[in-house]
Amino acid sequence: MTNPLYDTLFAPHAGRQTPFLHLPDGEVITHAAFLRRAAQLAHALAAFGVATGDRVAVQVEKCPDMLALYAACAQSGAIFLPLNTAYTAAELSYFVEDSGAALLVGDPARPDLADVASKAGAAFATLSGAGGSLSDIADDQSDSYETVERGADDLAAFLYTSGTTGRSKGAMLSQGNLISNAQTLTDLWRFTADDVLLHALPIFHTHGLFVASNVMLIAGGAMVFLPKLDIDALIDWMPRATAMMGVPTFYTRLLDDDRFDRDLTANMRLFISGSAPLLAETHRQFEGRTGHRILERYGMTETNMSTSNPYDGDRRAGTVGLPLPDVELRVCDAQGTELPQGETGTIEVRGPNVFYGYWNMPEKTAEEIRPDGFFITGDLGVQDADGYVTIVGRGKDLIISGGYNVYPKEIELVLDEQPGVLESAVIGVPHADLGEVPLAVLVQAPGDRIDLEAVQAAVAGALARFKQPRHYEIVTELPRNTMGKVQKNALREVFGG
Repeated sequence: MTNPLYDTLFAPHAGRQTPFLHLPDGEVITHAAFLRRAAQLAHALAAFGVATGDRVAVQVEKCPDMLALYAACAQSGAIFLPLNTAYTAAELSYFVEDSGAALLVGDPARPDLADVASKAGAAFATLSGAGGSLSDIADDQSDSYETVERGADDLAAFLYTSGTTGRSKGAMLSQGNLISNAQTLTDLWRFTADDVLLHALPIFHTHGLFVASNVMLIAGGAMVFLPKLDIDALIDWMPRATAMMGVPTFYTRLLDDDRFDRDLTANMRLFISGSAPLLAETHRQFEGRTGHRILERYGMTETNMSTSNPYDGDRRAGTVGLPLPDVELRVCDAQGTELPQGETGTIEVRGPNVFYGYWNMPEKTAEEIRPDGFFITGDLGVQDADGYVTIVGRGKDLIISGGYNVYPKEIELVLDEQPGVLESAVIGVPHADLGEVPLAVLVQAPGDRIDLEAVQAAVAGALARFKQPRHYEIVTELPRNTMGKVQKNALREVFGG
């Protein structure tokens, strides 16, 4: 029997006593031990009634067992649904209910999630670096599991991405989507079994899971598996590593530390940045300090990676490089007509990396995937004569803060419900560390007043921290065009967005 995702990423490591995960406390998990744990977790999933094709929603802090749970889902044919650990119970309810998840796996420190699962008709289990009910059951299971037969077109994962309507969309990713992208990136970035990757990214996100982890699984190398961004830990481990993947925040914070220099990075061969634009000044400072040129690339939840600056050749600051070898990219007008080279338009991509569509949203899928297979990214860009792509803006007013997507409409819906608020508009404003942060512009209702402390408290209870506005402004009215649409460009001019 075949299972392309498991057979490609995991099965080749059976019996390998080579290091796979280096943990902060010095523990080393070998490839073989990781696979044995994945098999135990696959049995534990079955004990909770999870069947082939079922969705397994997971909101736990980053730990080896969470990564092994991804492998267990691949081996058992379940669909892995990782969720941001910052989501509140109210936010989580939508994802669990919409996906029809059979099981919600949560952190033992979040007992409120049991109610979320119950209301959605899902089973509930706990998992953490220190144990949990799923871990406890897994401990008593066999460390071998008969891999379930699946095909390249079978779904392997759901990742939810919000839209400007405020309703999140479940992007359906197949086994073939994940395999093709990981294989392409492994070859393009020259990863081998000799590499040791500094991994401080979250694994509920495409970057940390389907780029970093999948690439290292195919290459057969090792990862320094840090629970979160910790500059001291990065600096401590860097002499023993060969590569790092991060968001711009990683690089700006490293540059703020005097210990980060050429000697420290002497063993490193590659620094990769993505999830948000990297300032040209950061590129210059980084090269001046270390002699390394950061490699920027571009991708989305729906496509994984679509472009990359070259490993050999000109890594151009301000660009996201060239389309991947198996990806077609075009820049189009609103009607989908390809524009002449050098003109700005909407980026569209087609290739084996492009997702299958949005869960239970056939109309939205038809809107965003053209009949010829090109996906409309919503990002505005331009491609030069050499093929390099530059992202010049983002449609739908998307904000990227610290590498996370923030959708203004979701925040505005919460703000508009607050006493004294007639209406609101949220824009992104520059932030030296996070790239952008949300700024809320509030219109006060006539004869009323806005209690900003109460508004902030309400927002904190409803939204994850990275979505919460860092700044608030109160105005008498929002700028609009003749059709009544709020002009956020005008707000950016006023408030520095």
